[in-house]
Amino acid sequence: MESNSLIQPKKSGTKLIEEILNSKVGSGVAVCWLGQSGYAFKTNQVILYIDLYLSEHLTSKYQNTSNPHVRITTTPLRGNQIEEADLILSTHKHSDHMDPLTIPDIMKNCKNAKYIVPVAHMAHVTDWGIDATRIHGARVDEKIEFGDVTIIPQPAKHENFNCSESQGYPHMSYIIQAGGIVFYHSGDTIPFNGMIEILKKHNVDVVMLPINGRDKRRHSYGTPGNCTIEEALCIAELSGAKCLIPHHYDMFTFNTVDIGEFKELAEELYPHLSCCILKCGEIKIFIKERGEVTWEK
Repeated sequence: MESNSLIQPKKSGTKLIEEILNSKVGSGVAVCWLGQSGYAFKTNQVILYIDLYLSEHLTSKYQNTSNPHVRITTTPLRGNQIEEADLILSTHKHSDHMDPLTIPDIMKNCKNAKYIVPVAHMAHVTDWGIDATRIHGARVDEKIEFGDVTIIPQPAKHENFNCSESQGYPHMSYIIQAGGIVFYHSGDTIPFNGMIEILKKHNVDVVMLPINGRDKRRHSYGTPGNCTIEEALCIAELSGAKCLIPHHYDMFTFNTVDIGEFKELAEELYPHLSCCILKCGEIKIFIKERGEVTWEK
């Protein structure tokens, strides 16, 4: 795919950062999709980034291999452009969620930011030169409170759990309580026994789920899969969530899905389910009033 045919973010660079920082959230939360599974959250007190991939690390890494990582969407930001952040979260070690060319730059710029990662990967990110005192090792159900945000780590199954007694789960998801709304950011996962019970237990309002799926071709590259479109829709329905935000598509040509197919299936199978399909570089303000979650259309 030639660079001039890449999908362009709705907003990018300093203009996007300024809009994130200046978002008038009221009693709600501003959410911006930054590509793949990456998001910015802004509340009245906290700026949080999760699962950022804002570089060309994987394109360079897999250049001239049998599995080139060809970009579909231009990155809306670079890590060195982010100068205000309180919390940075990564769900697991894969570089499109834990980017070695993005996170160190943010941590360098944002001197007071804390980096939350699964305990299993603390040594990995310390090797990047990040001060260990600024890294918080996440374990399932151990709450992390910062300003008006509470994070509750949960397991994720990136086709396997691979959990150990000492290191916990290497793939995690996060319950993010902010602005009176309960978000669930899945990271990379497939459905697993107990998943719906977790979402119901925490009264999740908004589920953020991957939709790129899995198949034999990607398995042949050693690429573990994610929820299919149908599975993501079913999880949202069974959990009683008020909104589904799809992610993990339109990043690499070998590992994506047509968002148009998602729209068609959502409308056909679950017409009553609210879905918020963000454009890369787009911000929405989510508000919860009288038990209902709404966002600007």
